[in-house]
Amino acid sequence: MSKILEIKDLVTKFYTLDGVVNAVNGVSFDLEEGETLAVVGESGSGKSVTMMSLLGLIPMPPGKIEAGTAIFNGDKGSLDLLQLSSSELRDIRGGQIGFVFQDPISTLNPILTVGEQISEILTRHKGMSKDEAHKRTIKLLTQVGIPDPELRYKSFPFQFSGGMRQRVVIAIAIACTPKIIIADEPTTALDVTVQAQIVDLFKRLREALGVAVIWITHDLGVVAGIAERVLVMYGGRPVEIAPVNDLYENPQHPYTIGLLSALPRMDATESERLVSIKGSPPDLLLSQRHCPFAWRCDYAFDRCWEEIPSLITVGEQHQASCFYDLAKGEPRDV
Repeated sequence: MSKILEIKDLVTKFYTLDGVVNAVNGVSFDLEEGETLAVVGESGSGKSVTMMSLLGLIPMPPGKIEAGTAIFNGDKGSLDLLQLSSSELRDIRGGQIGFVFQDPISTLNPILTVGEQISEILTRHKGMSKDEAHKRTIKLLTQVGIPDPELRYKSFPFQFSGGMRQRVVIAIAIACTPKIIIADEPTTALDVTVQAQIVDLFKRLREALGVAVIWITHDLGVVAGIAERVLVMYGGRPVEIAPVNDLYENPQHPYTIGLLSALPRMDATESERLVSIKGSPPDLLLSQRHCPFAWRCDYAFDRCWEEIPSLITVGEQHQASCFYDLAKGEPRDV
């Protein structure tokens, strides 16, 4: 497979009245064609801001992309998304990169029918006539599992349940057969049964369309069944990236171990209290001068307080930003 997206050293800050928020601090990762990459971390770790920065979706000001490149290998060749104008990004958004936001009720326009909102994407990016867009919209509604699509075409968002609204947003995201879909916690506000349906829908769409998916979540339980690789973020930085099975079987960063330990286990033989990560996330108003996880880490030593660790290779396709070798139980010689 070839790389469809290459992010390197992305830095995004917000200049607020309280100070400068260091939201994204040197994020680098690649996305392969047809791959599902899960981006995991607690609230405030920079997951959503990273992806919204790529598509010009952060408010500027107060937001500002300070550095980095985001090479997208799409229909028009290799483009640096961070260097495109607003009009050029509008051609990419919806057309070649779809975005599924966390809250469908705030994503959809309440005064337009769902059919009109999907058709608008098709006429804007594909140049379809009204009749062509209508036929394509009906097919999309059917594809995402909405019953009686001819009737639902004329319905307004408030007439749908939360799960059905999310399916409409997914239909909008896949309308133009994009190269990438970014799904920002698409199951957060849904009950467990509907969550499973949405995850299954993404799996089927990915197989049918061959689209690459970036799945943003804080739930490692969902990740196991949908992703090939996982990027773990903390304090606006990537702290570990690995194939999903390797990450679960051999985590190499203390934060990843904490996240996995907090998951309830169905195979537990006796009741045990879930492990919680002590302390609080870092204050992003403060400039980072040491490992952002050092305050909460049981393995921190002098070097952790003196410099910020970079991602280092710890296995095949496995990288972690930690000065301590968890496998050997001693500091790394790097």
